[in-house]
Formats: sequence, structure tokens, C-alpha cells
Amino acid sequence: MTDAGDEDRPPPAADALHADLLRAGEDVAALRAALARHEPDDLALLAVLRRALPVRALELLGTSPPWSERRRVLGGVVRNPRAPTSLALRLVPSLFWRDLAEVAALLRIAPSVRARAEAVLKEQLPDLRLGDRITLARIATPALLPALLAEADARVVQALLDNPRLRESDLLTALRRDGLPPALIEGIAASPRWRGVYAVRVALVLQPRTPLPIALAQISVLVPGDLRRVASSGGLAPLLQRTARRLLGEER
Repeated sequence: MTDAGDEDRPPPAADALHADLLRAGEDVAALRAALARHEPDDLALLAVLRRALPVRALELLGTSPPWSERRRVLGGVVRNPRAPTSLALRLVPSLFWRDLAEVAALLRIAPSVRARAEAVLKEQLPDLRLGDRITLARIATPALLPALLAEADARVVQALLDNPRLRESDLLTALRRDGLPPALIEGIAASPRWRGVYAVRVALVLQPRTPLPIALAQISVLVPGDLRRVASSGGLAPLLQRTARRLLGEER
């Protein structure tokens, strides 16, 4: 049985391969010979690709069969900070979604490559399985958050609300949108992280799609200026507006 952490430990073959690739330097023929001699599997290549490598080695792995036909290997090439930007941009559309998410989050990678990874991942988002969308919601970078905030599935929303990259401003922007999914409103109201944030509570009350029980649960903490906004905003439930006026002392 394989331990869950085995993949994080470099296989013994990786050390020998790495040493041979460093000796080969930028000599393409010597690099090819080293790779052919070792016949590394994906695990060994990924371990080597976490280390400093000659640029020619990265280009060889990213553009030459059989290595360039292995998508996991391509992900390792793009994640390597020494990979030329032009090569990384060319490889990004071939990556698995998990590799795209990791590339998007790596600050050591060129901004243009990270932006390309986010754009490709955004295109793939509608086709991802539910479990993959849930996982992505936990780790997504800011550029992906608006699309995920429109998710209708409560499990995706719950994972997203725990994402440390999600900011208060992202939620406030989403709460002002028309056609807001009920899962997001209910998820925010139940979230230990967000349900007590004052600006979020105001936005929930002012959102016409917020269920009345949720809106009424927020209104008692609002300051007079925000209660007046509730009392005068169009599209809100009459009971909610009467409650705001009563809290202001305008109704008995």
C-alpha cells in the first residue's frame, strides 16, 4: 500500500537523473541521452522539475515526445520558475485543471503565465465535475472568484466562503447583482466567517432576493443611516421596510 505522502518524497531515481541533467547543461544531445538512459516515469520527472534545471532541459521536456505527451510533466515544466515565458504560455492550454489552479497561484511564475492559466481555467469551469468545482472553490485565485460566486450548488458556495483569498469586497459586489443564486445568500448567512461582518449584513438586507427571515435577522444591528436606506429602497419586502421604520422610531 502506498502512503499518501509518498508522492511528496522524491523517488531515488530523481537524484541521479537531476545530477545527469545538470552535467549535460545546455547540450541538447547530452540531455536527450540522459533522459533516454534513465527512462524516468512521471513521478521522477515531477520531482526533478521542482528543482533548478538547464533551460534546454525544460524546453526538451515541454516540446519533445514522449515527454511532451504527458500532461502531468507539462504541468511540472510550467511550474518551474526557469521555464521561458514563451514556452510556458504555449503549454498552459494543455494542462490539467489542478495544474492550472496551482500555476495561477504561484507568485514566482510570470504574471502573464498566471493570467493565462486563470483564463483557461475559467473556460473549463462549466465542464468541471462537481467534486472538482468544490476543490477549486477552496483554492481559487481572485480572478476566478466572480465566476464561482455565481455557482448554484451550496457545496461549492460553502467551499468558496472558506477560501482565504475571498475578500469582503468580492462578496459585496456579488450581493449587489441581480439574479443572485439563493445558495450564496443562505451560505453567507450561515457562514461563521462572514455572517457577523457588518457591511455584509447590510448588503444581505438590501438584496431583494434575500429570504425575509434572513433579512429580518440582520436588521436589528443596523445603524440609523442604513435603516433609512432599507426604509427607502425599492424592491424590498414591505414588512422589512416597516421594521426598519419602527427601529427608527418612525412607526409605532
